[in-house]
Amino acid sequence: MLKFGKFICKFRKLILILTILLAIPAAIGMAKTRINYDILVYLPDDIETIQGENILTDDFQMGAYSIILVDDMPQKDILKLEDEIRAMDSVSMVGSVADVLGEKIPNEMLPDNIRDRVYEKNTTMIMVTFKEGMSADNTMDTIEKIRSITDERSKISGMAAIILDTKNIFNQEFVIYVVIAVILCLIVLELTLDSYIAPIFLLLNIGVAILFNMGTNIFLGQISYITKAISSVLQLGVTTDFAIFLYHSYMQEKNSGKSNEDAMASAISKTIGSVFGSSITTIAGFLALCGMNLKLGADIGIVMAKGVLFGVICVVTVLPAMILCFNGAIEKTKHKSILPEFKHLKNFVMKHYKAIIVVFLLILPVAFYGYQRTEIYYNLDSKLPASLESVDANKDLKEKFDMVSVEMVLVDADLSNEDLKAMTDEINNLDGIQWVLSTAKISDLGIPKSMIPENILNKIETEKYKLVLVSSNYEMATDELNDQIKTVNSIIKKYDEHAILAGEGPLMNDLVEIADHDFNSVNTISIVIIFIIMLIILKSGTLPFILMLVIEFAIFINMGIPYYTNTTLPFIASIVIGTIQLGATIDYAILITSKYISKRKNGVEKKEAIDYALGTSIGSIITSGMCFFGATIGVGLFSKIEIISSICVLLGRGAIISMFSVIFALPAFLMVFDKLVCKTTVGLRKIGGKKNA
Repeated sequence: MLKFGKFICKFRKLILILTILLAIPAAIGMAKTRINYDILVYLPDDIETIQGENILTDDFQMGAYSIILVDDMPQKDILKLEDEIRAMDSVSMVGSVADVLGEKIPNEMLPDNIRDRVYEKNTTMIMVTFKEGMSADNTMDTIEKIRSITDERSKISGMAAIILDTKNIFNQEFVIYVVIAVILCLIVLELTLDSYIAPIFLLLNIGVAILFNMGTNIFLGQISYITKAISSVLQLGVTTDFAIFLYHSYMQEKNSGKSNEDAMASAISKTIGSVFGSSITTIAGFLALCGMNLKLGADIGIVMAKGVLFGVICVVTVLPAMILCFNGAIEKTKHKSILPEFKHLKNFVMKHYKAIIVVFLLILPVAFYGYQRTEIYYNLDSKLPASLESVDANKDLKEKFDMVSVEMVLVDADLSNEDLKAMTDEINNLDGIQWVLSTAKISDLGIPKSMIPENILNKIETEKYKLVLVSSNYEMATDELNDQIKTVNSIIKKYDEHAILAGEGPLMNDLVEIADHDFNSVNTISIVIIFIIMLIILKSGTLPFILMLVIEFAIFINMGIPYYTNTTLPFIASIVIGTIQLGATIDYAILITSKYISKRKNGVEKKEAIDYALGTSIGSIITSGMCFFGATIGVGLFSKIEIISSICVLLGRGAIISMFSVIFALPAFLMVFDKLVCKTTVGLRKIGGKKNA
C-alpha cells in the first residue's frame, strides 16, 4: 500500500486534472438522470394492481387521471375548455356532464341523484385521463399546460397533480438542502480541525465524490426524489470521518519529521486499510435495503452504497492530491483545535460505569416499548403544505362531492349486463361507497347508452375489458379503505375470477402490506449481515452482541421518541432509518472496541485498556457524529416535504443518540464483561484466564 501512496503523491497534479475532466461527464450524467416523484412505481411488477395499471395504460390509455373543479363557468365555456385540453397530445379523454347535455340543455334537467354528484355550489367536475402514468414527464408537463390555460376558477386534483407539486417543491429546495448541509458540516470541521482552510478541501473532496455518485446514477435509468434528497447529505455525513482520518494521519506523520510526500504516502497506506474496513459495515447496511420488496429500498441502498465507495476512493486519491498541492495555504491558516480533549467526560464514564449499566437497563424497555408502538402513515400527500393547489383541489373534491378515492374495476368484456349490474349494485350497497359507475349503471339511471359520446364510451369498454369506476368516501391508506378494498375484491371475483381492482387506493393497500413485511425483513437482514461482518473483523463471539446491543438501544430510543411525542412517521422512514443508523454508526463502536482489543492483546489491564480506547476515540466519535448531525438536521428542519424532513430529522437525531450510546454504554459493558470477552475473542483467551484480567 505504501507504493500506492507514493504513486498518488507523485502524480497528484495529474490526478486533479483527471478529476476535473471526469467531473464534466459526471455533471452531465447527474443532469440527465431522471428523477421519479411517485413511490407507487416501486411496487413489484408481478402484483395484480400493477398489472391492472398496465391494462389501464395499454388498453384504455388511462395511465393517470385528474379531476378539474370548475367554479361558476357556463356550459359553453366548459365545452370550450374541454376542447383545448382534448387537443393536448398526452390527454386520452376529457369528459363531463356538459358533453352529454351540450350547450342548450340546462343541468336542471338531470335527475337529482346525478346532478348532486356532478354539480355542487356552482362547481362542475371535468375528468381528464392521460395516456401515460401519473409520474410520467409528459403527464406532468400536460398538467402544467392545463394550469396555464385555466384561470382562478379552476383547480386540478388527483395524484398526478400532487406529484407535480411535490416535484416543484423539491426542485426549489434541493440546492438549499446541500447548502445547509455544507455550512453546518463546515462549522463542525472548523471547530475540530487545526486549519481554517483544510475543512474546505475536505468538503470539496466529498463534493467530488457526491458528484461522481450522482453522475453514475444515469446507469440506473432513474432514481427517486427521496434518494436524491437524502443521498447527498448522507454521503456528506457518513464519509466526512474518512477524510478526517486521512488528514489527521498526514499531520501525525509530518510531525514525526517526514517530508510532505513521505508523510502523505504513509498516511494513505495506513488510511486505506482502516477506511475500507470501516466502510464495509456502512456499505452492508445500505445494501441490506436491497432486500425490500418495495424497490425504493434498492434505489436508496445502491445509490448510498455506491456513494460510500466513491467517498473512500476519493479520500485516498483526490484528497491527498488536494492537500499536497495546497499544503502551503493549509499551513498558513493553522490554528489550535477548539475541540476539547473530553477528559472529564471520559473519567465520568470510567468512574460511574455500573450506574450507566443500571440506567441503560432502565431505559431499554421504555425505549423498546415506544419503538414498537410508534405510529406510521402511508398517505404521503396528506402531509404536504395545505397551500399547494393540488392539496386544495383534493380538499374541495372531498368537501363538495364527498369524493376521496376512486378505484377502477376491470372485468371481462363478455360479462353480461345483468351480472355487471348485480356486481355494481352489490358494491354500491357497501358502507363508504359514494357511487359506482358503469355502462349498465348509466342505463339504469335513465341515460341511454346512445347519449354517451363515443370518445367516452370507447374509454370504458374495449374488446377485452369493461371498466367500472368506484368512488369511496374513505381516505387513502386508512384501515377503512383497505378493508373496503378487500371486500370489493371479493365481490368482483365472484362475478369474474380474473377481474382486477386497480387505482390509487388498491396500490396504496398493496404498499401498506409490502411495507409492513419490509420493516421486519430489512431490519433482520441488516442485523444479520453486519453481525457476521463484525464476527470476521473482531474475531469474537461476544463483542458483536455487545456492539449490536449498544447501537440497537440507540435505534430504539430514536424510533421510540415519536411515540412519546405523539408524532406519526412516514412509512418509508420507519423501514430505512434503523438499517441506515445501524450501518452508519456501528463504526463508532468498532473504533473503541478495536483499540481496546489491541491494548488487551499487549497485556494492558482492562481498565487501562478501556480508558485508553475511550480517551483516544471520544474526539473522533463526537466529530463524526456532529458532522452526521449537521449534514442532516438542517435539511430536516427546513424541508416542506414531510417524508424528507422526517427522514433527515431521524438520521440527525439518531447520529447523536448513537454517539452518546457508544461513549457511555459501550465502555461500561466492556468493563463488566471483559473476562467473558477475553475468553471468547481470538488472541485474548489466555488473558481471559488470568485472575487480574
